[in-house]
Amino acid sequence: MAIDVVDQVLDLFPGETIYVYHDIVHNTHVVGRFERRGVVFVDDIAEIPEGSIVVFSAHGISPAVRDAARARSLRAIDATCPLVTKVHAEAIRYARQGYQILLVGHRDHQEVVGTSGEAPDATQIVESPADIPRLTIRNPDKLVYLTQTTLSTDDAGVIIDALKRAFPNIKAPPSEDICYATTNRQVAVRRIAPECDLVLVVGSRHSSNSVRLTEISANVGTPARLLDDVSEIDWSWFPRGDETVLVTAGASAPEDLVADLCRTILARFGGTIEQRDVFREDVEFAQPGALRKIMSQRAIDPETRRIRVQPPVITPEVYGGVPLTVSAASSRRADAR
Repeated sequence: MAIDVVDQVLDLFPGETIYVYHDIVHNTHVVGRFERRGVVFVDDIAEIPEGSIVVFSAHGISPAVRDAARARSLRAIDATCPLVTKVHAEAIRYARQGYQILLVGHRDHQEVVGTSGEAPDATQIVESPADIPRLTIRNPDKLVYLTQTTLSTDDAGVIIDALKRAFPNIKAPPSEDICYATTNRQVAVRRIAPECDLVLVVGSRHSSNSVRLTEISANVGTPARLLDDVSEIDWSWFPRGDETVLVTAGASAPEDLVADLCRTILARFGGTIEQRDVFREDVEFAQPGALRKIMSQRAIDPETRRIRVQPPVITPEVYGGVPLTVSAASSRRADAR
């Protein structure tokens, strides 16, 4: 959704420099492709000339960043993931109700920085069970935990269980915080990896959800490799040449990189593709409010530009093979997601 927002902003403002606060998503290829189209990524609002267009990344921002953008009269378009926005809203609501918030996540991750910024005086970050004894708790009956949306469900579960043991009356969020795109891929890897010799995860090393996929594969006993693209493949990972390989990707990895990897492996070793849709993702997003307003001002119906995310279409030309129907009798094969 966030990637599509930047595409649409570039289309609406040809010739104007578009600034993005932080990487729009944590993927090297996505950021590089936008940079080649003239997009400028910054880590400080002060780097953006007054009155310019700024897109806030998928990971969300704190109120302080929003205020800084307003002070510079920036035209802001918020591409925060709706699921991150949900966690922000929860943080605001619980803080107003007098709860202390224990935010489970990675302290330096942009999403955690943004969420904790919604209620900094009420929020403490928990990266592991070892952090729990160091927490300052005013009232153990007035606690709630929230989670970073891109965590491993395995890791989050360990920390949440430890919090519940330490604070039996801690309140859970009203619905799951970890996003569907993260949990779907984690469940798929946990379910399919034991059938395979190797798992290849297409994603960048600074992508939290991509790194988690490699860890989950290792947890179920199958070695996993994280690679930005096919250029990082090491053929020594395939000592026999007839391995069963699970290919998956981080939530923001471009699909063409997955296709390149499948096509290259099949070109070298032969074999077949079996597509496993453990979850069928077909999701539609509306554009951010500021973008919809700009479209309306230009007589563009925003409803004609809604953002839809659908499963890829596997073709021999793009992926190197035709996907086979899943069969219990299948033996050695290359699995494409």
